[in-house]
Amino acid sequence: MIVYLLQAEVDQFDDALRRSMGVLANAVDADHVRLWRNHRKNDILYCKNLFEWSEDSRPPEGINLDLEVPYDEELPGWEARLSYNECINSLVCDMPKKERFTSQGVQSIFVVPVFLRNEFWGFMNFNDCHRERLFTASEEAVLRSASMLVTNTLLRNEMTQQLTQAVGNAFAASRSKSQFLSNMSHEIRTPINAIVGMTMIGKTASSIEKKDYAFEKIEIASAHLLGIINDVLDMSKIEANKFELSNVEFNFEKMIKKVVDVIIFRVNEKKQVFKLKLDQNIPLKLIGDDQRLAQVITNLLSNAVKFTPESGSIFLDAKYIGDEGNFCKIQVEVTDTGIGISPEQQKRLFTSFEQAENNTTRRFGGTGLGLAISKHIVELMKGEIWIKSELGLGASFAFTVKMERAANEESQLPLIERTEPVRILVVDDSPEVLEFFGILAQRMNLICDTASGSQEALRLLGGNTEYDICFIDLRLPVMDGITLSRAISTTLPKKPAIIIISAYDWNPVEQDAKASGVDDFLAKPLFPSDVTKCISKYTEVKNSDESGGAEHEHTESFKGRRILLAEDVEINREIVMTLLEPTMVEIDCAVNGAEAVKLFSDAPDRYDIILMDIQMPVMDGLEATERIRALESGQPNGVPIIAMTANVFKEDIEQCLKAGMNDHIGKPIDNNELLMKLKLNLQPKCDIIK
Repeated sequence: MIVYLLQAEVDQFDDALRRSMGVLANAVDADHVRLWRNHRKNDILYCKNLFEWSEDSRPPEGINLDLEVPYDEELPGWEARLSYNECINSLVCDMPKKERFTSQGVQSIFVVPVFLRNEFWGFMNFNDCHRERLFTASEEAVLRSASMLVTNTLLRNEMTQQLTQAVGNAFAASRSKSQFLSNMSHEIRTPINAIVGMTMIGKTASSIEKKDYAFEKIEIASAHLLGIINDVLDMSKIEANKFELSNVEFNFEKMIKKVVDVIIFRVNEKKQVFKLKLDQNIPLKLIGDDQRLAQVITNLLSNAVKFTPESGSIFLDAKYIGDEGNFCKIQVEVTDTGIGISPEQQKRLFTSFEQAENNTTRRFGGTGLGLAISKHIVELMKGEIWIKSELGLGASFAFTVKMERAANEESQLPLIERTEPVRILVVDDSPEVLEFFGILAQRMNLICDTASGSQEALRLLGGNTEYDICFIDLRLPVMDGITLSRAISTTLPKKPAIIIISAYDWNPVEQDAKASGVDDFLAKPLFPSDVTKCISKYTEVKNSDESGGAEHEHTESFKGRRILLAEDVEINREIVMTLLEPTMVEIDCAVNGAEAVKLFSDAPDRYDIILMDIQMPVMDGLEATERIRALESGQPNGVPIIAMTANVFKEDIEQCLKAGMNDHIGKPIDNNELLMKLKLNLQPKCDIIK
């Protein structure tokens, strides 16, 4: 028996154990042996059958090999006796609950407790189905020793299996990370190669057009490289348990629109069809981390575009699920008609450093981190993420999040009130677009007629109804949108405002469209805020949000103001000075913290704001800030100091604020963010640079 157990390989251990149990049964003339292991569930002790041996190689009739038995209910008194290391040696006819054993033909039973690490681990029971008898003292001694040996070898085998699995997992993780590093090297080198190559082309280009082309490619490659670095930083924070959300009040529709604006260029480039459905029951204003939420949606859309062939379709659906306590539950789903994902591949999708296939990066690019990061973000937002897909039949990624409603939530759609109701006509062969306008009109108190084609539209226009606005799809069957617009403009006595709607580029057809009577253009996918602004514009109804679109149409002037820029890298100083040149602000530069402190101490009233790098030679930005604040001791309002650094972790920002800084700008510098921070800390002069 000992030879069977000690020489058995891991994959042969079960057979060896049963053979050993048979040897024991034959030694004491038993017909049936079972091994049980204890476990607790809801504070109740159960025993579970692990292994079985019987004389005819079959368990007795009616026995469930996966049996799980509660001691108190089914085995009264056993727990107390066995836990005190007492064997049970009995005739079945003398036992309580004897029906359990008599139904299996058992007449005599011997139960041996098993202890491991001084704990009551379980027991082995030996049954005699042919006669009533009590097992002898010598048989008890043999069975006690043998049961302990069997259980110890079982435990040893489990530990061997766990060790083997752990070693296998470690090797798999090592291979995954090695593959990841190889992929990452490729991913980083690819945009760097584009940047270096296009820089060389731009330097030698003989025309402005070629230089602009090179700059455009450099910008795209730089944005891609920054995305890779951000993914790596995010995963580092997740593995260090330092990844946190930053909740703010935000406009849900504007967040979705920014995401679509980022992705739509690539969609158009691959000639894909992109559709959007935005549930109007989703609150306009929510409280949550809009940037992280946008990151998840962007990742899912990017994957959909990447893995969907040309002319395929992608659908983004955001819907309101309901309120749960103080939280609003929202579901976002991205569906594509791409290559699909097999069940085996789906199991690895949300794992760090993993992709569906090893050759995914070679075929499509990517780091394999996006979905793992997205899953972590969704779970931090009290939601979950899942996938439905079949190989070759596309994929659908969906997730839920819970966010608070903003206290000052505004109405998303203005009600238009006139003596005569506003009437619009929508002409589009897409049922989703017609449904969108129907819901919008109802919420805005408009009258909306719809037509799925040009002939139906002309019939409606030929009646006695006058329309204020016609929204016409550019690519209609039979008669396209521009031809229909020309017919409307030349035949109707009172021409309505004509708005072309399309997912295609407007520039190639703009001149012809305007000559045909088209007044304006709206890009698909359509957003309620864009449509309401358009309706307000052509019905002379004021929309409270109309001014929001002109945020960056002019640059504020900071003429007469002076900035102290502390930055040790020359090219970084040049970038800031060039970006701020249109504002006419004056800038003094310091190449380290010590020089910044000296410049400020020599003329503390000279500077209106300080932009301070953190990592500088001689004296870093944190120490320089502390010294400047010490020089200002006793003054109620110190000079605003903004950290401008590549240190972007939450703890880095907190360290800046603790040192006395007022705000933080991450590198690489976003010009709009830089201007916004200056506006918050400086009162601009009244003159405007157009």
